[in-house]
Amino acid sequence: MIYIKDNFLHKKLLDSLSNDTKDFNEVKFPDKSFWVRELIPEVVDRICEKLSIIEGCEIKNVLSFIREAKKNQDNDWRIHNDSIINGTQPDRAVVLYLSEDNNEGLNGTAFWSHKKYGDTYTGDSVEEFNKILKEDCNDNSKWDLKTIIGHKQNRLISYPCEYFHSKYPNEFINSRIVLVMFYKTIKNEITKTK
Repeated sequence: MIYIKDNFLHKKLLDSLSNDTKDFNEVKFPDKSFWVRELIPEVVDRICEKLSIIEGCEIKNVLSFIREAKKNQDNDWRIHNDSIINGTQPDRAVVLYLSEDNNEGLNGTAFWSHKKYGDTYTGDSVEEFNKILKEDCNDNSKWDLKTIIGHKQNRLISYPCEYFHSKYPNEFINSRIVLVMFYKTIKNEITKTK
């Protein structure tokens, strides 16, 4: 299930994150780069608290950061799902739009269906999974666009990590800044005593 919460952060916290002028650092991988900056632990804790109320259980942050995409920076489609993050399989991912919607046309987060595998990959082949993430990720002929959740400042989207998704569109002229978090939901067992 995907859910959306508008006006997620208190205005003061949103403004402090949106107006942060620290530089984004390029994180390089063999086939891609991301531009990110770290979150302070107090912000992560506050987001986890708010998510725990929505989810009705404890939330454990696996990884979180602020990410920027703009012209000539992070402009591949890179349709993917979020399987293993820091050695852990998160349950859900969050995108929280920090920047104002200053790009023309529809933009936000897209959810895709792979023409062969559907909304998620449930096969056992690591090779096939890697092929999807490396070879199919920028080939739109392999995918059907299911929906786009529009960019709106202070809108939070939470979705299962196994869903195929991407930013939309693949390239932005103006800066698109989002907070990204991967998390586990911890279901507390209630033990009854007699």
